[in-house]
Amino acid sequence: MDSFKVAQISIITENAASVASRETYVNCSITVKSDTKQWNYSGKGGIRGRGNSSWLWYPKKPYRIKLDEKNGILGLKADKDWILLANYRDPTQLMNTFVFTVGRGFGLSCTNHVRYVEVTLNGSYIGLYLLTEQVEQGSSRVAIDPGEGVLLSLDLDDGPELAPDAVDNFESSVYRVPVCVKSPDITSTEQLSTIRSNFGQLESAIRNADYEDVDKLMDIQSFIDYMIIQELVYNVEVDAPRSIFLYRDKGGQWAFGPLWDFDAGFDFDWSTMYTGHNYFASYKELVLGTDPVNHTKGYTVPSFFTDLFRNKRFVSEYKARWLAVKDKVMSEYWATTQKYADNISDTMARDAARWPIDKNYKTETPRMKQWLTNRVDYLSAIIASYPAGTK
Repeated sequence: MDSFKVAQISIITENAASVASRETYVNCSITVKSDTKQWNYSGKGGIRGRGNSSWLWYPKKPYRIKLDEKNGILGLKADKDWILLANYRDPTQLMNTFVFTVGRGFGLSCTNHVRYVEVTLNGSYIGLYLLTEQVEQGSSRVAIDPGEGVLLSLDLDDGPELAPDAVDNFESSVYRVPVCVKSPDITSTEQLSTIRSNFGQLESAIRNADYEDVDKLMDIQSFIDYMIIQELVYNVEVDAPRSIFLYRDKGGQWAFGPLWDFDAGFDFDWSTMYTGHNYFASYKELVLGTDPVNHTKGYTVPSFFTDLFRNKRFVSEYKARWLAVKDKVMSEYWATTQKYADNISDTMARDAARWPIDKNYKTETPRMKQWLTNRVDYLSAIIASYPAGTK
């Protein structure tokens, strides 16, 4: 079984209907063909659009699939909900793949898997996609109690400012970050208020930068790993924030993850965001800055992500964790990513013919590798020089 190889997916919609909505599923049949024969699949389901900027701005569209019956697509654990990431903005189609690989290497729970697929929709070739799990509660996803576990997204797009009519979001009580409850389904204002209060307890502990108090409420190791990854790939969407997930099982601690949506990292040129595939100009930009508490030479990200850097023990553990993983970034995690790159090379050429852009993956992939190599060395000096903390 080779998860690095590209499979084929054919989707035929009922009456050849177009997929034009992010809200309404279109009935369809789905056929998967793989070199690993036991991964072959045929079944019924629905397909709709997904995403925000990726759906609105770009010609190559991302999709969400919901199977009528749970199935383990391409060897992954059985479920109904699957995502087809278009990766149109990313000229390498490796950015999410690299981050998922790092997350799994770090041991972050609920990290998504990678399966590359070529997709035809109603007989028309629509390109190379990354098939992966939907971020949601579930035994094979974020494995929390469906009623009393909580999965949150810190995301401006889903928060009360940009989604004021939603019943599942709130502004947090301490740091005023936008929060959307992904699980459980919100059925009352009291339920939402309880979740807001519980999250506020974590916020208050972080605001006080008391390691022992935070440790009772949150898996600090998951937070350290999560933030190291955000800085490693220069994911500036921490600033908004967008696509930041954390969860808590019934009676358990908060933990960070799953990791999601990284085609705005890697020094993406936001001035070309409506068309752009421009990355890797500088490896010296910072999200957290040289002094995270004071946001020195970094983004003024919500202090929810930086106040723990006031604590000496936290800073010491953060630095130690970076020293433990930094040499694996290229030797292990990039090496695995390169295997994907090698296996998708032919399909990247077909995708480029279908969706031509002003970048060539044959030059952009080595640029990504060099950017990451330089980035690791640069961050080693930056992190070593973080202020030690005052508490």
